[in-house]
Amino acid sequence: MKELQFISRYVKRHGLQYLLGIVALFAVDLLNVYIPQYTGEITDGLEMQTIGMDGIWVLIGKILLFGAAIALGRFFWRFFLFGASRSIEKELRNDMFGHLEKLSMRYFNEHKTGDLMAHFTNDLAAVRLFLGPTVITAFDASVMMVLVLAKMMIYVNVKLTLIAVLPMLLIMFGDYFYGKIMHRRFLEKQEAFSELTDQVQEAVSGIRVIKAFVQERKELAAFAQTNRKNQQKNLGVVRTQALFLPLLDLIIGISGLLTLLYGGYLAIDGEITLGQFVAFNQYVVMLVWPMLAAGECITFVSQGMASLKRILVIFEEKPDIVDSEDVEEIAGLEGEIDLDDLTFSYPDQENVPVLEGLRVHVDKGSTLAVLGRTGSGKSTLANLLLRLYNTRSDMIRIDGHSLYQIPLAVLRRDIAYVPQDNFLFSDTLENNIAFGAKRRDREAIYRAARSACIHSNIMDFPAGYDTIVGERGVTLSGGQKQRSSIARALLKDAPILILDDALSAVDTDTEEQILHNLHENRAGKTTLIIAHRISTIQNADHILVLDEGRAVEYGSHDELMALDGVYRSIYEKQQLEKQLREEGGEQE
Repeated sequence: MKELQFISRYVKRHGLQYLLGIVALFAVDLLNVYIPQYTGEITDGLEMQTIGMDGIWVLIGKILLFGAAIALGRFFWRFFLFGASRSIEKELRNDMFGHLEKLSMRYFNEHKTGDLMAHFTNDLAAVRLFLGPTVITAFDASVMMVLVLAKMMIYVNVKLTLIAVLPMLLIMFGDYFYGKIMHRRFLEKQEAFSELTDQVQEAVSGIRVIKAFVQERKELAAFAQTNRKNQQKNLGVVRTQALFLPLLDLIIGISGLLTLLYGGYLAIDGEITLGQFVAFNQYVVMLVWPMLAAGECITFVSQGMASLKRILVIFEEKPDIVDSEDVEEIAGLEGEIDLDDLTFSYPDQENVPVLEGLRVHVDKGSTLAVLGRTGSGKSTLANLLLRLYNTRSDMIRIDGHSLYQIPLAVLRRDIAYVPQDNFLFSDTLENNIAFGAKRRDREAIYRAARSACIHSNIMDFPAGYDTIVGERGVTLSGGQKQRSSIARALLKDAPILILDDALSAVDTDTEEQILHNLHENRAGKTTLIIAHRISTIQNADHILVLDEGRAVEYGSHDELMALDGVYRSIYEKQQLEKQLREEGGEQE
């Protein structure tokens, strides 16, 4: 099975740990089977009066010595086997996180966060149990059963052994059906947990919207329904275990009853000694563990294989965005950009072009502004320059190189990007601004914050730059989040800067100051500004006006105003809105 082939790579790395653990486990099992024999010898010696106190103390000494060795062996097999499974769990978690980072935006658009979180928690825990306790249980049960059965037949009686073991053969038939049912029900349980986790994550992330629209009861009802489904799927697993495990106890009880009846008859008849009868009953008790372990092992295997199947789906997902075979050795970018008949449709909407036929040249060190209504393709253009999505070859060139010829690491290192959503991590403001910086320099952080007009706001906070902003920057205003994101991009000091509607939440005076700082600090570097407000972009070297993915106008502010087209229409409309707001403010 491909799941076993996949996990075997990790197991091989810890082969020595598994070997040492299994050796210690075998030693423990081997020593264990001698203790009932010594108990039987003491019983026979006392009954036949063939043993003195010295002989008893020798046998007791052996039992104590073996007990100490068993305790030591148990420590070592736990240390090696559990340690190996924990190490593999850590490596799997690291590899899975690393693989997720390589996957394209398409994957995250199609998969929910809560589902991915469930893979990192419940699924990996089930795999750890599969690689640790399952290995121990399977090996220990198999070895113990063989050794105990051998002792029962050699030291006691073959016929008695067969009668005692006969009912236990029923377990082998039950194991097959139990395993199939358990695998299916555990898979359903994990999927229900993923759904539950995703619903909690979405509700917590959107708690402000839920409260604002007074939807607490509706969300609680929806959660209760999902939680009920999760409960039912868990109960399905529990019911399967509740049915199978008592049947094991019943079969083991029947075996013990047959041992007492037939073993007692053989002891009375003189075919076996009293000591052998006592030892045999101890061996039967020792067989209980392998029988119980069989059911436990099937549970762990079923759960582990179901979780491995879910995890393997992630690892089998191939990233769409990778370095091409003809990638060149490029040390860095300078900032000259060419769009040549750029046309693009999202993978799930291939018949609906978001951008169509764009032809634009951006000189190194110049500023290009992109203006357009919502849905005109402005943000898509930024995503394509970052190669978050693929386009056809040579549609986008930077410094004369096709985007496919530029190593991804170089491309994204040399482009600073401020996205629309202004994502901030639940960390300090200093760490958020320094995220992605080449060097950690507090003075440079301060300069970037001043250029983004956020430094004074930060210093007003009691903790200053050590202020924790909360999840997604929830403790900051929209404008503060935008300016913090701009500071993060400015600190990167990349040859190309993309601002995707990054000034929409700041007032016009602050916007003017930030734009002035950008003009001074980014001399000789290329800047791409995407905006809705003309006040943000009117001083750009060139302005590209998009409408439904097409370039309808291109030129400087004065040139576009002279055209008396879409740009001028938007400008006049925004000026009228500004005038009305000012008049409204005066009336108040």
